[in-house]
Amino acid sequence: MKSFLITAAVFFGICFIYILTMLSVTENNFTYIVDDAYIHMAVAKNFALHGVWGMTKYAFSSSSSSPVFTFILSFLIAVFGNHILIPLIFNLSVACLLIAILTKYFSGYLSEAKHIIAACLFALFLAVMHVQVVAGMEHVLQVLIIAVNIYCFQKWFEKDFKSNFFSLGFYGTILFLGLIRFESMFYFLSLAFVFLLIRKFKDAFLVLLIGFLPILLFGYFNQQHSGYFFPNSVVVKGALIDFSGNVPGQIGKIILWNVFLNITFYKIGVFPLLIIAVLLYRDYKSKLVFQEMLKKNFLPVVLALTLILHCLLGDVKIIFRYEAYLMVAFVMVLVPRLTVFITNPFYAFRKDKATGIFIAANALLLLYKFGFAHFIITSGSANIYEQQIQSARFLKKYYNTSHIVANDIGAICYYTDIHLLDVIGLGSKEMVDIKVRKTVFDDEVEEFLAGYTKENHYQLAIVYEKWFDGHIPESWKKIADLEVSGKSIVLGDRHVVIYSIDPLSSDALKKNIKDFNWNRNVTVKIVE
Repeated sequence: MKSFLITAAVFFGICFIYILTMLSVTENNFTYIVDDAYIHMAVAKNFALHGVWGMTKYAFSSSSSSPVFTFILSFLIAVFGNHILIPLIFNLSVACLLIAILTKYFSGYLSEAKHIIAACLFALFLAVMHVQVVAGMEHVLQVLIIAVNIYCFQKWFEKDFKSNFFSLGFYGTILFLGLIRFESMFYFLSLAFVFLLIRKFKDAFLVLLIGFLPILLFGYFNQQHSGYFFPNSVVVKGALIDFSGNVPGQIGKIILWNVFLNITFYKIGVFPLLIIAVLLYRDYKSKLVFQEMLKKNFLPVVLALTLILHCLLGDVKIIFRYEAYLMVAFVMVLVPRLTVFITNPFYAFRKDKATGIFIAANALLLLYKFGFAHFIITSGSANIYEQQIQSARFLKKYYNTSHIVANDIGAICYYTDIHLLDVIGLGSKEMVDIKVRKTVFDDEVEEFLAGYTKENHYQLAIVYEKWFDGHIPESWKKIADLEVSGKSIVLGDRHVVIYSIDPLSSDALKKNIKDFNWNRNVTVKIVE
């Protein structure tokens, strides 16, 4: 309890300080640091209030990358009302449970409170969990479920994989992980592969069955409504490999750019992999047979494979959100093997300099991440407030139920009841087929946008001009350029441009932009 209370006090104290800092740059309006959080909220709002799983209340759109998280938000909105703080409060509650699990887990390997607290805080801040909390996304829930999964696995492992309560907990968490984040498929494949290597064929089969069954069921449902198995956010990224071309060359390019030339890989994964390599090498030198060596290092090997698959086939971002579950998982599986580095670090370092150097490197990365997180939280919140929230306020006042073209769709859909055409395809199935075939905007896309928006009576577009690669439809009239202050850290561009699509409403649009009370940090340039 002492370890839990002190860890919680430190972590939530830091979260509280950052929440106050965020409010100070957003005119006391709490604003999430990424627009994606508002995508979840928009879908959750429409499902709770209108029974429509979509960015708008008018049509289905598979825009959520985490069906379980969005459904939970929808349930909370239905029960407590449509409040913007719901994701924040939910994440704070989940983080509290995560701290409880980590405290319970580490207390099984460390006896003194100060050592348990150190292990917990190291895990939390290596994954920059305070950033994940204020981002308002599903990653805090993902980390909690993976932590429970590892805790249950370790207890199950101690009973030599005999069926018990903890085996049920292990498989129960597997059931939910896939629909919390689709990257969990990498974890399932890695688990099954290592189970096969140690001849646990039944468990390998169960992991694949229980892990992939919910994904298959969701995919079937999604395909009936959208024509695609995965959500739009996954589909529009396109296939990594084009089988009509030089497949070996493409695979080599993926390995080169996604791992060896990917600076984020070195920030998140190289040192845990090196520690695991040292542990495996020492067990190999101690003459352990292959299966015993794998069994002893089961989860470290699983996580190493998961990280490699994640970097090759998944995505990594500057705010380290997609890798948060891996960072906490690595700390959980390595601490039991390296307790001496916590209880007696100087002695341990003298005895094992290689491992000590890699641990020290992870500690330096933790400090780097903490500093970078400070910049992301303060600048990101201001960025979103000055661009997405101001755009949403403008549309809410003048065009609340109008037909709007956009490319950043979260806040404007959550705060309004617009009819949306999302040119990126996340919120509009009309664009998904095009984005699957096209990696850039070209004449075909320009022609489609011009014809579709005219035929369906769209009034205006609020978009990043540079994303169109010079293919803005000629029939659209540029009305204004909105520029946010400071450095853009989470925005696609500091400039968002408003176009009039309906020629008859151009003058009214220009007047509305002039009359609107924009935030003082937004520079509005009217095109005369």
